[in-house]
Amino acid sequence: MMMVVIIDCRMPRQSLDGESNMPLWKIYHPVGRFSAEDKREIAQRITSIYQLLPRFYVGVVFQEVAKGAFFVGGEPADDFVRIWVDHIARTFGNEDSRVRFLGACSRLLAPFTTERGLRWEMHVDETPFSLWSIDGIRPPPPGSVAEQRWKSENRATAYQADETRPA
Repeated sequence: MMMVVIIDCRMPRQSLDGESNMPLWKIYHPVGRFSAEDKREIAQRITSIYQLLPRFYVGVVFQEVAKGAFFVGGEPADDFVRIWVDHIARTFGNEDSRVRFLGACSRLLAPFTTERGLRWEMHVDETPFSLWSIDGIRPPPPGSVAEQRWKSENRATAYQADETRPA
């Protein structure tokens, strides 16, 4: 059975040192590869690594891929996972942060990839914060009063200029 996982995480241009990022993870996988319980656990594990962000910032999409529809090096890859992370809410400030993040992702995904005998690969894209909106609202600055309110309410709502100050 082929397994492709793409994780797409979006985040703004603030350093991730000691913080989390805004992610959308796209997970491409063979038809029937993950049970409903697997998908929920994977999504919960992914969400858990972004503790400083509002939970609703974290999106995970599972997309089934038909057998024989994914190839690596021109050959069918029925044992391969592809992970694509696209961050918007934060960016990595240094190489150590990048290494720590990839290590956390490896541990998070191992029960669903490596421990199931699957080969896998991932990459992270960082999208500018200025090119992001939620429900037509530009997200408040990281660590601001408004972002803390979004986190506690777990939803996007309008905010005032005075709420953009640090919490």
